[in-house]
Amino acid sequence: MANDMSATLEAPIADISQLAPHWARIRSRLHSEVGEMEYRNWLRQMTLSAVDGDEITVLLPTRFLCDWVRSRYGDRLNSMWSEENPAIRRVDIRVGGPAAPSTGLAVSLATTTEPQAVVTKLEERMDQRPDLTIDPRFTFDAFVVGKPNEFAYACARRVAEQPSSPGFNPLFLYGGVGLGKTHLMHAVAWELVGRANSGVARPVSVAYMSAEKFMYRFIAAIRSQSTMQFKEQLRSVDVLMIDDLQFLIGKDNTQEEFFHTFNALVDVGKQIVVSADKSPSDLSGLDDRLRTRLGYGMVADLHATTFELRISILEAKASRAGVAVPAKVLDFLAHKITGNVRELEGALNRLVAHANLFGRPITVETTQEVLHDLLKAHDKRVTIEEIQKRVAEHFAIRLTDMSSARRARSVARPRQVAMYLAKQLTSRSLPDIGRRFGNRDHTTVMHAVSRVGDLMNRDAAFAEDVELLRRLLES
Repeated sequence: MANDMSATLEAPIADISQLAPHWARIRSRLHSEVGEMEYRNWLRQMTLSAVDGDEITVLLPTRFLCDWVRSRYGDRLNSMWSEENPAIRRVDIRVGGPAAPSTGLAVSLATTTEPQAVVTKLEERMDQRPDLTIDPRFTFDAFVVGKPNEFAYACARRVAEQPSSPGFNPLFLYGGVGLGKTHLMHAVAWELVGRANSGVARPVSVAYMSAEKFMYRFIAAIRSQSTMQFKEQLRSVDVLMIDDLQFLIGKDNTQEEFFHTFNALVDVGKQIVVSADKSPSDLSGLDDRLRTRLGYGMVADLHATTFELRISILEAKASRAGVAVPAKVLDFLAHKITGNVRELEGALNRLVAHANLFGRPITVETTQEVLHDLLKAHDKRVTIEEIQKRVAEHFAIRLTDMSSARRARSVARPRQVAMYLAKQLTSRSLPDIGRRFGNRDHTTVMHAVSRVGDLMNRDAAFAEDVELLRRLLES
Protein backbone atom coordinates (compact mmCIF):
# COMPACT_ATOMS: atom_id res chain seq x y z
CA MET A 1 0.00 0.00 0.00
CA ALA A 2 2.82 2.38 0.90
CA ASN A 3 4.49 1.72 -2.44
CA ASP A 4 1.22 2.35 -4.29
CA MET A 5 0.76 5.63 -2.44
CA SER A 6 4.34 6.72 -3.20
CA ALA A 7 3.84 5.90 -6.86
CA THR A 8 0.65 7.94 -6.90
CA LEU A 9 2.27 10.93 -5.22
CA GLU A 10 5.21 10.94 -7.60
CA ALA A 11 3.25 10.34 -10.78
CA PRO A 12 3.98 12.87 -13.56
CA ILE A 13 1.82 15.97 -13.48
CA ALA A 14 0.07 16.46 -16.77
CA ASP A 15 -1.54 19.85 -16.22
CA ILE A 16 -0.35 22.96 -14.36
CA SER A 17 -3.93 23.43 -13.12
CA GLN A 18 -3.45 20.35 -10.92
CA LEU A 19 -0.99 22.40 -8.86
CA ALA A 20 -3.26 25.40 -8.30
CA PRO A 21 -4.42 24.30 -4.81
CA HIS A 22 -0.82 23.64 -3.73
CA TRP A 23 0.29 27.01 -5.07
CA ALA A 24 -2.51 28.82 -3.24
CA ARG A 25 -1.53 27.19 0.06
CA ILE A 26 2.16 27.98 -0.46
CA ARG A 27 1.44 31.63 -1.17
CA SER A 28 -0.77 31.84 1.90
CA ARG A 29 1.95 30.28 4.08
CA LEU A 30 4.59 32.64 2.71
CA HIS A 31 2.31 35.60 3.34
CA SER A 32 1.92 34.55 6.97
CA GLU A 33 5.63 33.90 7.43
CA VAL A 34 7.08 37.10 5.98
CA GLY A 35 4.30 39.58 6.78
CA GLU A 36 2.19 41.92 4.68
CA MET A 37 4.84 44.48 3.70
CA GLU A 38 7.53 42.01 2.68
CA TYR A 39 5.05 39.84 0.81
CA ARG A 40 3.61 42.81 -1.06
CA ASN A 41 7.02 44.17 -2.02
CA TRP A 42 8.71 40.94 -3.12
CA LEU A 43 6.40 37.93 -3.47
CA ARG A 44 2.96 39.06 -4.55
CA GLN A 45 3.82 39.09 -8.26
CA MET A 46 5.01 35.50 -8.45
CA THR A 47 3.18 33.57 -11.19
CA LEU A 48 3.06 29.79 -11.48
CA SER A 49 3.91 29.31 -15.14
CA ALA A 50 4.69 25.73 -16.16
CA VAL A 51 5.47 22.20 -15.03
CA ASP A 52 8.00 19.92 -16.70
CA GLY A 53 8.34 16.53 -15.05
CA ASP A 54 9.42 17.19 -11.46
CA GLU A 55 10.23 20.89 -12.07
CA ILE A 56 7.90 23.87 -11.93
CA THR A 57 8.58 27.36 -13.21
CA VAL A 58 7.70 30.50 -11.24
CA LEU A 59 7.85 33.84 -13.04
CA LEU A 60 8.55 37.36 -11.76
CA PRO A 61 8.31 40.48 -13.93
CA THR A 62 11.77 41.99 -13.36
CA ARG A 63 15.36 40.83 -13.09
CA PHE A 64 15.70 42.63 -9.78
CA LEU A 65 12.68 40.87 -8.25
CA CYS A 66 13.74 37.54 -9.73
CA ASP A 67 17.25 37.72 -8.25
CA TRP A 68 15.91 38.92 -4.91
CA VAL A 69 13.31 36.15 -4.56
CA ARG A 70 15.70 33.47 -5.80
CA SER A 71 18.44 34.41 -3.31
CA ARG A 72 16.20 35.00 -0.28
CA TYR A 73 13.23 32.69 -0.77
CA GLY A 74 14.41 30.07 -3.28
CA ASP A 75 15.27 27.40 -0.69
CA ARG A 76 12.04 28.04 1.20
CA LEU A 77 9.96 27.67 -1.97
CA ASN A 78 11.67 24.37 -2.78
CA SER A 79 11.01 23.13 0.74
CA MET A 80 7.35 24.15 0.67
CA TRP A 81 6.75 22.48 -2.69
CA SER A 82 8.34 19.22 -1.55
CA GLU A 83 6.02 19.28 1.47
CA GLU A 84 2.95 20.07 -0.62
CA ASN A 85 3.69 17.67 -3.47
CA PRO A 86 6.65 15.25 -3.37
CA ALA A 87 6.42 14.93 -7.15
CA ILE A 88 7.88 18.46 -7.38
CA ARG A 89 11.60 18.41 -6.65
CA ARG A 90 12.77 21.72 -8.07
CA VAL A 91 11.47 25.28 -8.43
CA ASP A 92 12.91 27.33 -11.29
CA ILE A 93 12.53 31.09 -10.74
CA ARG A 94 12.74 33.11 -13.95
CA VAL A 95 12.01 36.53 -15.38
CA GLY A 96 8.77 36.61 -17.30
CA GLY A 97 5.12 37.51 -17.33
CA PRO A 98 2.79 39.48 -19.59
CA ALA A 99 4.89 41.17 -22.25
CA ALA A 100 5.01 44.94 -22.34
CA PRO A 101 5.49 46.96 -25.53
CA SER A 102 9.17 46.95 -26.43
CA THR A 103 9.63 50.14 -28.38
CA GLY A 104 10.48 53.50 -26.95
CA LEU A 105 12.32 54.64 -23.88
CA ALA A 106 9.44 55.94 -21.80
CA VAL A 107 5.99 54.93 -20.65
CA SER A 108 3.08 56.76 -19.10
CA LEU A 109 3.29 56.40 -15.35
CA ALA A 110 -0.47 56.69 -14.98
CA THR A 111 -1.35 53.48 -16.85
CA THR A 112 -2.04 51.36 -13.76
CA THR A 113 -2.80 51.54 -10.07
CA GLU A 114 -0.23 48.81 -9.30
CA PRO A 115 3.15 50.53 -8.67
CA GLN A 116 5.31 47.48 -9.42
CA ALA A 117 3.44 46.86 -12.68
CA VAL A 118 4.31 50.43 -13.66
CA VAL A 119 7.95 49.69 -13.01
CA THR A 120 7.87 46.62 -15.22
CA LYS A 121 6.49 48.51 -18.17
CA LEU A 122 8.87 51.39 -17.62
CA GLU A 123 12.01 49.30 -17.49
CA GLU A 124 11.14 46.92 -20.32
CA ARG A 125 10.43 49.76 -22.67
CA MET A 126 13.60 51.57 -21.72
CA ASP A 127 16.03 48.70 -21.90
CA GLN A 128 14.38 45.92 -23.87
CA ARG A 129 15.17 43.73 -20.85
CA PRO A 130 14.09 43.87 -17.21
CA ASP A 131 17.37 44.63 -15.48
CA LEU A 132 16.74 48.25 -14.49
CA THR A 133 14.00 48.86 -12.00
CA ILE A 134 12.56 51.58 -9.85
CA ASP A 135 12.93 50.02 -6.42
CA PRO A 136 9.59 49.84 -4.56
CA ARG A 137 11.40 50.38 -1.25
CA PHE A 138 12.73 53.78 -2.28
CA THR A 139 9.86 56.15 -1.59
CA PHE A 140 9.76 59.53 0.12
CA ASP A 141 8.03 57.95 3.11
CA ALA A 142 10.91 55.50 3.53
CA PHE A 143 13.57 58.25 3.32
CA VAL A 144 14.82 59.30 6.75
CA VAL A 145 15.38 63.05 6.79
CA GLY A 146 18.03 64.78 8.89
CA LYS A 147 20.28 67.84 8.75
CA PRO A 148 22.72 66.33 6.20
CA ASN A 149 20.04 65.58 3.59
CA GLU A 150 17.01 67.76 4.35
CA PHE A 151 17.73 70.30 1.58
CA ALA A 152 18.17 67.61 -1.09
CA TYR A 153 14.99 65.91 0.15
CA ALA A 154 13.01 69.15 -0.04
CA CYS A 155 14.27 69.84 -3.57
CA ALA A 156 13.41 66.32 -4.77
CA ARG A 157 9.96 66.61 -3.23
CA ARG A 158 9.37 69.94 -4.94
CA VAL A 159 10.35 68.51 -8.34
CA ALA A 160 8.11 65.46 -7.84
CA GLU A 161 5.12 67.64 -6.99
CA GLN A 162 5.80 70.41 -9.51
CA PRO A 163 8.04 69.21 -12.38
CA SER A 164 9.82 71.95 -14.33
CA SER A 165 9.38 74.55 -11.59
CA PRO A 166 11.47 77.70 -12.25
CA GLY A 167 14.84 77.39 -10.54
CA PHE A 168 14.54 73.61 -10.11
CA ASN A 169 15.33 72.48 -13.63
CA PRO A 170 17.65 70.71 -13.80
CA LEU A 171 17.81 69.23 -10.30
CA PHE A 172 21.35 68.07 -9.61
CA LEU A 173 21.84 65.79 -6.58
CA TYR A 174 25.36 64.98 -5.46
CA GLY A 175 27.09 63.25 -2.58
CA GLY A 176 29.18 60.24 -1.60
CA VAL A 177 28.30 56.59 -2.05
CA GLY A 178 25.31 55.34 -0.10
CA LEU A 179 24.01 58.70 1.12
CA GLY A 180 20.62 58.56 -0.64
CA LYS A 181 20.96 60.07 -4.13
CA THR A 182 19.47 57.08 -5.93
CA HIS A 183 16.79 56.70 -3.24
CA LEU A 184 15.61 60.26 -3.86
CA MET A 185 15.57 59.76 -7.64
CA HIS A 186 13.43 56.64 -7.29
CA ALA A 187 11.21 58.48 -4.82
CA VAL A 188 10.60 61.22 -7.39
CA ALA A 189 9.44 58.57 -9.90
CA TRP A 190 7.14 56.92 -7.35
CA GLU A 191 5.63 60.26 -6.37
CA LEU A 192 4.89 61.00 -10.03
CA VAL A 193 3.22 57.58 -10.28
CA GLY A 194 1.12 58.17 -7.18
CA ARG A 195 0.01 61.67 -8.10
CA ALA A 196 -0.97 60.61 -11.62
CA ASN A 197 -2.81 57.49 -10.48
CA SER A 198 -4.74 59.41 -7.83
CA GLY A 199 -5.81 62.04 -10.34
CA VAL A 200 -3.92 64.84 -8.56
CA ALA A 201 -1.67 65.39 -11.58
CA ARG A 202 -1.76 64.62 -15.29
CA PRO A 203 -0.12 61.46 -16.65
CA VAL A 204 3.65 61.93 -16.95
CA SER A 205 6.18 59.94 -18.99
CA VAL A 206 9.51 59.28 -17.29
CA ALA A 207 12.79 57.81 -18.48
CA TYR A 208 15.19 56.71 -15.73
CA MET A 209 18.58 55.13 -16.39
CA SER A 210 22.18 55.20 -15.28
CA ALA A 211 24.68 57.26 -17.26
CA GLU A 212 26.36 53.99 -18.20
CA LYS A 213 23.11 52.67 -19.66
CA PHE A 214 22.62 55.94 -21.53
CA MET A 215 26.04 55.45 -23.14
CA TYR A 216 25.37 51.80 -24.06
CA ARG A 217 22.01 52.71 -25.60
CA PHE A 218 23.62 55.51 -27.59
CA ILE A 219 26.39 53.26 -28.89
CA ALA A 220 23.86 50.58 -29.81
CA ALA A 221 21.83 53.17 -31.71
CA ILE A 222 24.92 54.22 -33.69
CA ARG A 223 25.74 50.61 -34.57
CA SER A 224 22.19 49.86 -35.68
CA GLN A 225 21.93 53.18 -37.53
CA SER A 226 18.94 54.18 -35.40
CA THR A 227 20.26 57.32 -33.73
CA MET A 228 17.28 59.38 -34.87
CA GLN A 229 14.90 56.96 -33.18
CA PHE A 230 17.05 57.07 -30.02
CA LYS A 231 16.94 60.87 -29.99
CA GLU A 232 13.19 61.00 -30.61
CA GLN A 233 12.45 58.48 -27.89
CA LEU A 234 14.44 60.30 -25.22
CA ARG A 235 13.29 63.75 -26.21
CA SER A 236 9.61 62.80 -26.06
CA VAL A 237 9.57 62.23 -22.29
CA ASP A 238 8.35 64.65 -19.64
CA VAL A 239 11.03 63.77 -17.07
CA LEU A 240 14.53 62.43 -17.80
CA MET A 241 16.48 61.01 -14.86
CA ILE A 242 20.17 60.10 -15.22
CA ASP A 243 21.98 58.46 -12.30
CA ASP A 244 25.77 58.55 -11.70
CA LEU A 245 26.58 61.17 -14.33
CA GLN A 246 30.29 60.97 -13.45
CA PHE A 247 30.42 57.85 -15.62
CA LEU A 248 30.26 60.11 -18.71
CA ILE A 249 33.60 61.74 -17.88
CA GLY A 250 35.99 61.01 -20.74
CA LYS A 251 33.15 59.83 -23.02
CA ASP A 252 33.13 62.88 -25.30
CA ASN A 253 30.64 61.68 -27.93
CA THR A 254 28.15 60.50 -25.31
CA GLN A 255 28.51 63.79 -23.43
CA GLU A 256 27.77 65.62 -26.67
CA GLU A 257 24.58 63.61 -27.20
CA PHE A 258 23.47 64.10 -23.60
CA PHE A 259 24.13 67.83 -23.88
CA HIS A 260 21.85 68.12 -26.92
CA THR A 261 19.18 65.94 -25.31
CA PHE A 262 19.42 68.06 -22.18
CA ASN A 263 18.94 71.28 -24.14
CA ALA A 264 16.09 69.88 -26.21
CA LEU A 265 14.13 68.87 -23.11
CA VAL A 266 14.81 71.93 -20.96
CA ASP A 267 14.01 74.30 -23.84
CA VAL A 268 10.47 72.90 -24.05
CA GLY A 269 9.95 72.87 -20.28
CA LYS A 270 10.64 69.20 -19.55
CA GLN A 271 12.26 68.20 -16.23
CA ILE A 272 15.82 66.85 -15.87
CA VAL A 273 17.04 65.13 -12.68
CA VAL A 274 20.70 64.12 -12.46
CA SER A 275 22.88 62.61 -9.76
CA ALA A 276 26.66 62.38 -9.40
CA ASP A 277 29.30 61.91 -6.75
CA LYS A 278 30.51 65.53 -7.01
CA SER A 279 29.04 68.94 -7.74
CA PRO A 280 29.01 70.14 -11.38
CA SER A 281 31.94 72.48 -10.77
CA ASP A 282 34.05 69.62 -9.38
CA LEU A 283 33.36 67.14 -12.19
CA SER A 284 36.64 67.68 -14.00
CA GLY A 285 36.62 66.09 -17.42
CA LEU A 286 33.00 67.05 -18.06
CA ASP A 287 32.38 69.34 -21.03
CA ASP A 288 32.33 72.99 -19.90
CA ARG A 289 29.02 73.68 -21.67
CA LEU A 290 27.38 70.74 -19.96
CA ARG A 291 28.84 71.65 -16.57
CA THR A 292 27.46 75.17 -16.92
CA ARG A 293 23.99 73.95 -17.88
CA LEU A 294 23.90 71.46 -15.00
CA GLY A 295 24.71 74.21 -12.53
CA TYR A 296 22.03 76.46 -13.96
CA GLY A 297 19.17 74.90 -12.00
CA MET A 298 19.11 73.62 -8.42
CA VAL A 299 22.21 71.92 -7.03
CA ALA A 300 21.66 70.03 -3.76
CA ASP A 301 24.21 67.97 -1.89
CA LEU A 302 23.78 65.12 0.56
CA HIS A 303 26.35 65.43 3.33
CA ALA A 304 27.87 62.59 5.33
CA THR A 305 25.45 61.30 7.95
CA THR A 306 25.56 62.48 11.55
CA PHE A 307 25.29 60.12 14.51
CA GLU A 308 21.73 61.31 15.15
CA LEU A 309 20.69 60.64 11.55
CA ARG A 310 22.24 57.16 11.60
CA ILE A 311 20.29 56.34 14.76
CA SER A 312 17.07 57.58 13.10
CA ILE A 313 17.77 55.46 10.02
CA LEU A 314 18.37 52.35 12.12
CA GLU A 315 15.25 52.96 14.22
CA ALA A 316 13.12 53.41 11.10
CA LYS A 317 14.57 50.28 9.49
CA ALA A 318 13.98 48.20 12.62
CA SER A 319 10.43 49.55 12.94
CA ARG A 320 9.56 48.69 9.33
CA ALA A 321 10.93 45.19 9.88
CA GLY A 322 8.87 44.84 13.05
CA VAL A 323 11.94 43.97 15.13
CA ALA A 324 12.89 45.33 18.54
CA VAL A 325 16.60 46.14 18.60
CA PRO A 326 18.16 47.28 21.90
CA ALA A 327 19.24 50.93 22.01
CA LYS A 328 22.80 49.87 22.89
CA VAL A 329 23.06 47.89 19.67
CA LEU A 330 21.74 50.80 17.60
CA ASP A 331 24.26 53.13 19.28
CA PHE A 332 27.06 50.65 18.61
CA LEU A 333 26.20 50.35 14.91
CA ALA A 334 25.77 54.11 14.50
CA HIS A 335 29.21 54.69 16.03
CA LYS A 336 30.96 51.97 14.05
CA ILE A 337 29.46 52.35 10.55
CA THR A 338 29.65 56.03 9.77
CA GLY A 339 30.03 56.50 6.04
CA ASN A 340 27.57 54.49 4.00
CA VAL A 341 23.84 54.20 4.71
CA ARG A 342 23.59 51.07 2.55
CA GLU A 343 26.20 49.34 4.70
CA LEU A 344 24.45 50.53 7.84
CA GLU A 345 21.10 49.10 6.72
CA GLY A 346 22.78 45.96 5.41
CA ALA A 347 24.43 45.41 8.80
CA LEU A 348 21.06 45.63 10.55
CA ASN A 349 19.53 43.22 8.02
CA ARG A 350 22.27 40.67 8.67
CA LEU A 351 21.87 41.04 12.41
CA VAL A 352 18.10 40.57 12.34
CA ALA A 353 18.34 37.62 9.94
CA HIS A 354 20.89 35.90 12.20
CA ALA A 355 18.70 36.44 15.25
CA ASN A 356 15.66 35.01 13.45
CA LEU A 357 17.51 32.00 12.05
CA PHE A 358 19.22 30.95 15.27
CA GLY A 359 16.78 32.33 17.86
CA ARG A 360 19.49 34.33 19.59
CA PRO A 361 18.86 37.69 21.29
CA ILE A 362 20.36 40.76 19.64
CA THR A 363 23.11 42.08 21.89
CA VAL A 364 26.30 44.09 21.39
CA GLU A 365 28.26 40.84 21.79
CA THR A 366 26.32 38.98 19.09
CA THR A 367 26.55 42.08 16.89
CA GLN A 368 30.35 42.01 17.12
CA GLU A 369 30.33 38.31 16.31
CA VAL A 370 27.92 38.41 13.38
CA LEU A 371 29.37 41.57 11.80
CA HIS A 372 33.05 40.94 12.57
CA ASP A 373 34.13 41.23 8.92
CA LEU A 374 32.22 44.47 8.32
CA LEU A 375 33.34 46.00 11.61
CA LYS A 376 36.95 45.05 10.90
CA ALA A 377 36.78 46.78 7.52
CA HIS A 378 35.46 49.93 9.15
CA ASP A 379 38.01 49.76 11.93
CA LYS A 380 40.67 49.93 9.21
CA ARG A 381 39.41 53.34 8.10
CA VAL A 382 41.19 55.25 10.84
CA THR A 383 43.50 57.80 9.21
CA ILE A 384 47.20 58.21 9.88
CA GLU A 385 46.58 61.86 10.75
CA GLU A 386 44.09 60.83 13.46
CA ILE A 387 46.58 58.33 14.85
CA GLN A 388 49.39 60.89 14.96
CA LYS A 389 47.19 63.44 16.70
CA ARG A 390 45.86 60.99 19.30
CA VAL A 391 49.30 59.54 20.09
CA ALA A 392 50.90 63.00 20.33
CA GLU A 393 48.20 64.09 22.79
CA HIS A 394 48.58 60.89 24.82
CA PHE A 395 52.36 61.23 25.17
CA ALA A 396 52.26 65.04 25.49
CA ILE A 397 54.49 65.79 22.51
CA ARG A 398 53.99 68.18 19.62
CA LEU A 399 52.22 66.91 16.51
CA THR A 400 55.15 68.17 14.41
CA ASP A 401 57.43 65.73 16.28
CA MET A 402 55.77 62.89 14.39
CA SER A 403 57.56 63.98 11.22
CA SER A 404 60.60 65.70 12.73
CA ALA A 405 64.17 64.39 12.76
CA ARG A 406 64.36 64.40 16.58
CA ARG A 407 65.63 61.10 18.03
CA ALA A 408 65.17 61.69 21.74
CA ARG A 409 63.46 58.70 23.33
CA SER A 410 60.60 60.88 24.60
CA VAL A 411 59.78 61.61 20.92
CA ALA A 412 61.04 58.48 19.12
CA ARG A 413 58.99 56.02 21.20
CA PRO A 414 55.60 57.77 20.63
CA ARG A 415 56.50 58.05 16.94
CA GLN A 416 57.12 54.28 16.81
CA VAL A 417 53.79 53.64 18.55
CA ALA A 418 52.04 55.81 15.97
CA MET A 419 53.73 53.88 13.14
CA TYR A 420 52.71 50.59 14.76
CA LEU A 421 49.08 51.70 15.07
CA ALA A 422 49.11 53.03 11.48
CA LYS A 423 50.16 49.57 10.31
CA GLN A 424 47.51 47.86 12.45
CA LEU A 425 44.56 50.19 11.87
CA THR A 426 44.95 51.39 8.27
CA SER A 427 45.38 49.73 4.90
CA ARG A 428 48.33 51.98 4.01
CA SER A 429 51.53 50.38 2.71
CA LEU A 430 54.77 50.63 4.66
CA PRO A 431 56.30 53.17 2.20
CA ASP A 432 53.13 55.28 2.42
CA ILE A 433 53.23 55.23 6.22
CA GLY A 434 56.90 56.21 6.13
CA ARG A 435 56.13 59.20 3.91
CA ARG A 436 53.55 60.44 6.45
CA PHE A 437 56.24 60.40 9.15
CA GLY A 438 58.70 62.82 7.60
CA ASN A 439 59.51 60.81 4.45
CA ARG A 440 61.08 57.96 6.41
CA ASP A 441 62.09 54.73 4.68
CA HIS A 442 59.77 51.72 4.86
CA THR A 443 62.45 49.80 6.77
CA THR A 444 62.13 52.38 9.55
CA VAL A 445 58.44 51.60 9.77
CA MET A 446 59.17 47.86 9.83
CA HIS A 447 61.62 48.37 12.70
CA ALA A 448 59.08 50.49 14.62
CA VAL A 449 56.35 47.85 14.24
CA SER A 450 58.70 45.09 15.37
CA ARG A 451 60.07 47.14 18.27
CA VAL A 452 56.64 48.09 19.63
CA GLY A 453 55.46 44.49 19.34
CA ASP A 454 58.47 43.27 21.36
CA LEU A 455 57.95 45.92 24.04
CA MET A 456 54.27 45.01 24.35
CA ASN A 457 55.24 41.37 24.97
CA ARG A 458 57.72 42.34 27.69
CA ASP A 459 56.03 45.33 29.35
CA ALA A 460 52.39 44.89 30.42
CA ALA A 461 51.97 48.59 31.29
CA PHE A 462 53.25 49.64 27.87
CA ALA A 463 50.99 47.08 26.16
CA GLU A 464 48.01 48.45 28.08
CA ASP A 465 48.92 51.96 26.94
CA VAL A 466 49.00 50.92 23.28
CA GLU A 467 45.76 48.95 23.55
CA LEU A 468 44.06 51.94 25.17
CA LEU A 469 45.12 54.08 22.21
CA ARG A 470 43.84 51.45 19.81
CA ARG A 471 40.43 51.34 21.50
CA LEU A 472 40.17 55.13 21.52
CA LEU A 473 40.97 55.29 17.82
CA GLU A 474 38.53 52.51 16.94
CA SER A 475 35.62 53.91 18.98
